[in-house]
Amino acid sequence: LFTNHKLHIMADLRFDGKVAIVTGAGNGLGKAYALLLGSKGAKVVVNDLGFNVKGEVDGTSAHPADLVVEEIKKMGGQAVANKDSVEFGEKIVKTAVDAFGTVDIVINNAGILRDVSFQKMTDNDWDLIQKVHFKGAYSVTRAAWNIMREKKYGRIINTSSSAGIYGSFGQANYSAAKLGLWGFTQSLAKEGERRNILTNCIAPLAGTRMTATVMPQEAVDALKPEYVAPFVGYLCHESST
Repeated sequence: LFTNHKLHIMADLRFDGKVAIVTGAGNGLGKAYALLLGSKGAKVVVNDLGFNVKGEVDGTSAHPADLVVEEIKKMGGQAVANKDSVEFGEKIVKTAVDAFGTVDIVINNAGILRDVSFQKMTDNDWDLIQKVHFKGAYSVTRAAWNIMREKKYGRIINTSSSAGIYGSFGQANYSAAKLGLWGFTQSLAKEGERRNILTNCIAPLAGTRMTATVMPQEAVDALKPEYVAPFVGYLCHESST
C-alpha cells in the first residue's frame, strides 16, 4: 500500500538532472505525472497527439501538449512537447535526447478506447487498441532501452487496468492489451535488474476523459489524477527499489 508515510517521503523527493518521457500527457493521469515531475526538477518530454479518447482528432485550438509544457515552465521547470504517435517511439525518444541529452524515466500512459461487444468488433477496433496500448509501450521503451542500459539507470512505468486483470464487457481488445503489459513488464524487470533499470506496471483508477465514459460523474469528480501521481513519482525515483 502507498501509505501516508510514503506520501510524506514523496513530498521531499527531487528529480533534478533526470529526464522523463510521459506519453499521453496532455490530459488526465499523464498530465498529472508530467506536472509532478516537472515541479520537482525533472526535464519532461510531454507527449500527446491531441486526439480524443477514441483516437480521433480533437479539434481544439490549443494543443494539449503545448499547454502542459507552458504550465511546467510557469512553475520554473523545463519541458518540451512531442506530438508523435507512440507507435513511433524512436521519434519521441529523439525529442528527449535532442532537447536534454538522455532519457532516465519512461511513463507509458497513452491510451484510447474502442469499446464494442466482441460480436460487433472489427479488425480495426482490435488493431488500433493494440497499436496504441501494447505496441506503443513497446516502441517507446525499446527506443529508450539501450540508452538506459549504457548508463546503467532507468525507471519504466507501464499502465495496465483492472479490465486487463478481470476482463470487462465490451473491452476484449482493451483487456487483452492491458493484460499483455503485465507480462511485458515482468520480462523487462528481469532483464533490466542487473543494470539498475526498474520496470513496474500499475493499474490506476482516476477520473479522466477515458473513465468518464464508464464511471458515474460523482466518481469521476472524486478520483482525481493528482491522487495517483505521487505513487507513480515514487516508483520513478532513484531511491525506489
